Amino acid sequence: PSVLDSFALLSGQLNTLNKVLKHEKTPLLRNQVIIPLVLSPDRDEEIMRQTEGRVPVFSHEVVPDHLRTKPDPEVEEQEKQLITDAARISPDAAQKQIQSLNKMCSNLLEKISKEERESESGGLRQNKQTFNPADTNALVAAVAFGKGLSNRRPPGSGASVQPGQPGAGAIIAGASGMQQVPMAGAPAQQQPMLAGVQMAPAGQPGKE
Repeated sequence: PSVLDSFALLSGQLNTLNKVLKHEKTPLLRNQVIIPLVLSPDRDEEIMRQTEGRVPVFSHEVVPDHLRTKPDPEVEEQEKQLITDAARISPDAAQKQIQSLNKMCSNLLEKISKEERESESGGLRQNKQTFNPADTNALVAAVAFGKGLSNRRPPGSGASVQPGQPGAGAIIAGASGMQQVPMAGAPAQQQPMLAGVQMAPAGQPGKE
C-alpha cells in the first residue's frame, strides 16, 4: 500500500508538471539560462549519489560541460553537413539505401549466427567421445594377454591328425582302398604320395 500511495503521488505530480509545461503562458525552457549558484572544488557526496559516482565535484571545470545546451562547434558543423546531405537525397533513393543497409545488416547477422552455430557444434564434436573405453580395454587385454579368447579350434582347420588320434585309421584305410593310376610319360621310379601314405609302384608287391 505504501508503494502504491507513493506511485500515485508521483504520477499526480508528473501530470501536474506536464500541464504546467504545456500551458500557453509557460515560457520555453530552451530560452531560459541556468546559472550555477554554488561552485566548489570540494567533493560533494550528494552529487556523487545523484550522478551514480560520475561527477565527484561541481566546480568551474565541469560546469561548462554539464550545463552545455549546444554541442561542440566541430560536432555541430558535422551535423549540419549531414542534414544538408540528407536533404539532397530523394525519398526513393533514401528508401533504396535503407533497404540495402537492412539487407547488409541481415546478411551480417546471419553470418554471425552461422559462425556461432558452427563454433558450438565444433565444440560439441570435440567434447563428444568417439570410442568406448570398456571395448578398448577389452581389446588391449585380448591382444596383449589373450584374455577372453577361446581355446577350441574351429572345425575344418588344417591341423595334422596324429596316428593316435581318432580318425587317423579312417584316413589310412581310405587311402589304401584307392587305385593307383599311372600317368603317361611319368618315370617309373616316381612314387606318388597320397594323404601322407607312400604307395608302391604298379606290378611290385607291397613291402611290409
